[in-house]
Parts: sequence; structure tokens; C-alpha cells
Amino acid sequence: MTKFHGTGVAIITPFNADLTVDHNALSNLVNFNIENGTDYIVICGTTGESVTITKREKQDIIKTIIKTNNGRVPLVLGIGGNNTAQVVDEVKNTDLNQIDALLSVSPYYSKPTQEGIYQHFKAISEASPIDIIMYNVPGRTSSNMSPEMTLRLAKDFKNIIAVKEAGNNVHQYLKLLRDKPEDFLVISGDDDLVLGVVLAGGAGVISVLGQAIPKKFTTMINLGLAGKAKEAYQIHFDLMDLTSLIFSENNPAGIKAVLETLGLSKSAVRLPLVEATDELKEKIKIALQKLD
Repeated sequence: MTKFHGTGVAIITPFNADLTVDHNALSNLVNFNIENGTDYIVICGTTGESVTITKREKQDIIKTIIKTNNGRVPLVLGIGGNNTAQVVDEVKNTDLNQIDALLSVSPYYSKPTQEGIYQHFKAISEASPIDIIMYNVPGRTSSNMSPEMTLRLAKDFKNIIAVKEAGNNVHQYLKLLRDKPEDFLVISGDDDLVLGVVLAGGAGVISVLGQAIPKKFTTMINLGLAGKAKEAYQIHFDLMDLTSLIFSENNPAGIKAVLETLGLSKSAVRLPLVEATDELKEKIKIALQKLD
């Protein structure tokens, strides 16, 4: 499980101007991240606009990333939803031979009880031949995975190895870190809180921003994991403005605007998302210039 310590990135799905998947940009982005210190890559998560990707496109995206990666870093695949039977079916019918773990979001929209969330992940655990990272993001799902329920799952199922916690709730992070089994990983999904989480005992991050500035971001995380708070916080302070900007309109429009500014991909997104405004793109450009 040490393979999921450090910096993971929730990779975007780059699009061409006609909104087809830009596989060249995707391959270049994967190489850029691996060459600059990213520890693992998450495929087809929220930032990858998974809800507007077709089954065929998802298969092709997975193939491109596996081929480009060529075994260099671990790969995590997003498979989740609010129809448990459908999620289980996808897990059973997906070739996971070159995937190291699943990232599965807590059921959205349906607003299940804590017991419903438990039974959902129990079913996925029993179906999955590989490890599972649960994903708690109440701002998107409209329901929170309580620390007690998360840790119940961690203790009951050996292949549930981690939670990506993205509730932007410091107290919940600390309860998880205090009470978790020793080998269970608490991974931050909040770019603005991750350094404090790492310094408190978190395993690292699945980041949005990190894919655009992997060298600087991974340096910050590695310093935090080494307990070098002063040096790590200096980078955190440098990144604060850009971190705030990329989430100010929506994700992934913000990070795609950053990547476009850096010449790594276009800023196109699929409806119902829309591209970042010109005003935001200008602010992002200025923030990047300050980082340089």
C-alpha cells in the first residue's frame, strides 16, 4: 500500500476543439507528470469528466494511459455511481490486470443512510479482485461518509485500503487519522488542506492542481511526509492563490485553463460544464507568472 503514499493526480480527459478525446495530449500529460515526480495516476475520476465519457471512450482512455505509463507508476481507475448493481457489474466486466486499485465514489444523489453506504461498498469489495480506495466528497454527493462508517468498512474488508477524503472538514480528517487501523490510508482530496493532513499523518493526496505543476506540488508533499513543515508551507503559501482560482468556477474547467496556459492541452469541457471565463483565465495566467 506504500504505492499510494505521496502525490496521485486525478488526470483530466483532454478534448479537441470538436470535443473528441485528445489522446496525444493525454499521453503527453501522463509523461509530463511521471517525469516530474507524480507517484500515481487516477483515471476517469470526477476531474476526468467521467459522467460524460462513453464506455468506449473510457476503454480507449484506459488503453492510452496504460500504454504511455508502461508500468512506471501505479494506476487507479474510477468506477463508481449510485446504482450499486451497475457499479458491481462494471467492476466484474472490466479488465483490471494493469490497474492497481479502484477509486469508487460514495453514492451520489440518492442520499443513502450510513448503512446504505456500508452495504454499497460491501458489495463492491466482494466483487473486486483488486484494492479499493473509497471516495468521500459530500459537496458533490450530498451525503457524508461518517468517520465511524468509513472505519467500519476499513476494519471489515481487507481490500478496502484507503479513503480519499474530500469533505474539506479538518475535524473529520483528524478523527479518521486518530482512529484508523494502522495500515489504512487517509488520502486528502482537498488541495487546500492536504499539507496539514499529511503533517498529521495522512498518506498524501489525490490532487487536481498537482498535474499542472507536478514538480513543485510533489516537492511540497514529500517535504510534508518528511515532517519538514516550514519548507513545505513555503510552497503551500506560493500555491494558495492558484489553488483557489482553479476551483472558483468549476472543476475541471479551472485546471483545464491552467493546462491550456501551460500548452499541455485545450481548455474544452463537455456540457453541462462550460469553459473558464476569460476573466478567470487571465487571473490564472498572472498566478502562474508569479509562480515562475
